[in-house]
Amino acid sequence: MKYTAAQRLDRLPEAPFHRRLATMIAAGIFFDTFDLYLASGVMLALASSGWATMQQNAYFVSVGFIGMLIGALAAGVLGDRYGRRFSFQFNLMVFGLSSLAAAFAPNMNSLVILRFVMGLGLGAEVIVGYGMLGEFIPPSRRGKWSAILNVTANSSLLVSTVASYFIIPHFGWRWMFAIVGVGAMLTWVARKKIPESPRWLESVGRVDEASAIVDGIEREIAKSHTLPEPQSTASRPQQTFQLKDLFGAKLVRATLLGMVINVVTFSGLYGFIIWVPTFLMKSGMTMSSSLGYSSLMASGSIVGAGAAAFLSDRIGRKWGITVISFVAAVIGVAYPHMGSVLATTLMGWLLVAAMYFGGALAFATYVPELFPTELRMRGTAVSNVAGRLASIAAPQVVVMVFHAGWGITGVTCILAGLMIFQGLVVGIFGIETRKRSLDSQFDEIRIGDSGAPAAVAAGSAYK
Repeated sequence: MKYTAAQRLDRLPEAPFHRRLATMIAAGIFFDTFDLYLASGVMLALASSGWATMQQNAYFVSVGFIGMLIGALAAGVLGDRYGRRFSFQFNLMVFGLSSLAAAFAPNMNSLVILRFVMGLGLGAEVIVGYGMLGEFIPPSRRGKWSAILNVTANSSLLVSTVASYFIIPHFGWRWMFAIVGVGAMLTWVARKKIPESPRWLESVGRVDEASAIVDGIEREIAKSHTLPEPQSTASRPQQTFQLKDLFGAKLVRATLLGMVINVVTFSGLYGFIIWVPTFLMKSGMTMSSSLGYSSLMASGSIVGAGAAAFLSDRIGRKWGITVISFVAAVIGVAYPHMGSVLATTLMGWLLVAAMYFGGALAFATYVPELFPTELRMRGTAVSNVAGRLASIAAPQVVVMVFHAGWGITGVTCILAGLMIFQGLVVGIFGIETRKRSLDSQFDEIRIGDSGAPAAVAAGSAYK
C-alpha cells in the first residue's frame, strides 16, 4: 500500500533529524527575535544621547512593525506558492543584510527606513519557521518541539537585554545591529541544506520529490530506530485553496482564533515588554540600572516558555492558553502597585514568564495547527498580520497613555484587559489540537460550536 508523506512522517520516532531541523529553525528565529528585542535597549540609548525623542522612538518601532506586517503576508503567499524553504531563506537574508546596514546608519531617518526593511524579513521568519517545524514533527511531540523552539528563540529577550547592558554603555548601540546581522547571515549559510517540506510538495502535486525526501529521512532514522508501519487512513486528495477560503464557513473559526491570539500576543510583548527599560528610567533609574533590572525580568521568558515545552502535550492548547491568560491579567494589574524595586522586579519576572508561557502555547504551537497544509502559511500570515497591525498601534498607544498621566498603571491595565479577552475567546470558541495529525481536524466546525471536534480521518478534513 502506498502511503502519503504525512502518514509516513507522522509515525516516525523522535530522532536526531528532528533535533537538527529544530536547531536550524530556532537559530533563524533567535536572531529574528533578538533583532526585535534589541529595540528596547537601542531606543533607550538613542533617547539618552539625544539622537531621538520618545516620539521618534515610537516611529522607529511602528515602521518596523509595518514592515513586519507586509513581510508576514508576503511570507504566507510565497511559502504556500513557492515552498517553505524558499521563503525561509529569502527572509533571513533580507533582515540579516539590513541589520548590518543599520549598524552604519548616519542619522535617525536612515535608521527608521532600515528598520522598515528589517521588518520585511523579521515578519516573515516566524511565519515560515513555526509552520515548517510542525510539518516535520510527529503529532505526539509537536507541542513539545514548538515550545522548545519558542524557548530557544525567546531566550533572545534575555540575551538581548544582557547584551544591551554590557555593550551599549561601553561600545554603543550600533554593535547590537552588527551582532544580529552577522549571526543571521551565518545561519543563512548553515541551513541551506534543510529539505523542503514533503507535505507542501505533495499538496502541490510534486509527489515524487516529496517521496524522495521522506525516503532519505526514513533511511537516516532507521539506522537507530525501528520504524513502525504508517497508519492507514483515507487518502486526502490534492486541493486548491484561495486566500478567501480562510473566511469561509469551515475555516473562519480557526482564522478568527488565530487573529485574536496574534493581536493579544503582539500587543502584550511589544506594547509592554520593549518599553520596560524606558518605564524604569522614567521612574528615576539610570540607564545602566534600568537595563540591569530589565534583564532580570527578561529571564522569566525562558522559564515561562520552558514550562510550556514540558506541559504543552500534557495539558493541551485550549485550556492551557485560557488559564494562563487570566493568570497574566491578575499579575499585570498588580505589577505597577509594588512598593519596592525588589517586589516590582519579581512581579515583572512573573508577568514575563506568564506571557511567554502563553506565547509558546498559543503563538508558536497552536496557531500553525489551525490550518490545512495548503493554507498553513497564508492562514498563519493573515493571523500574524492582525497582530502586526496591533503592534503598529501599540507604541503610539503606550506613548499617549503614558503622557496622559496614566503612566505604567494605564499600560498594564490595557494589557490585563487584552489577556482577559483572549482567555474568554479561546475558552469559549477554542479548538483542541493536541496530538492530532495536522490535516485531520475541523471538518464540520462553525463559529459557536463548543469544545473540540471528534477526531476524523485525514481524508475527511477540509473537503
